Amino acid sequence: MPEPTQSDERAQPRIRLLGKPGCHLCDDARAVVARVAADLGVDWVEDSVLDDPALMERYGEQIPVTFVDGRQHDYWRVDEARLRAALQG
Repeated sequence: MPEPTQSDERAQPRIRLLGKPGCHLCDDARAVVARVAADLGVDWVEDSVLDDPALMERYGEQIPVTFVDGRQHDYWRVDEARLRAALQG
């Protein structure tokens, strides 16, 4: 399975996935995000809500949460066609 790319100071990844270990919905979302990102040649990063109490408070009940270009895109499930459209639009 492709690993998320690490963000650096020069460029933000197009896709950010918030999840947590042991979350089956997060596993499903990760697979969709990885596939779409690889197909379209865009960077992505995954962060765990367990690493940040503010993220856990805000998004803990919605994980997995995806962001595209810094804006919340989806939660609970990632619709592949919708994600592709957002990245190409």
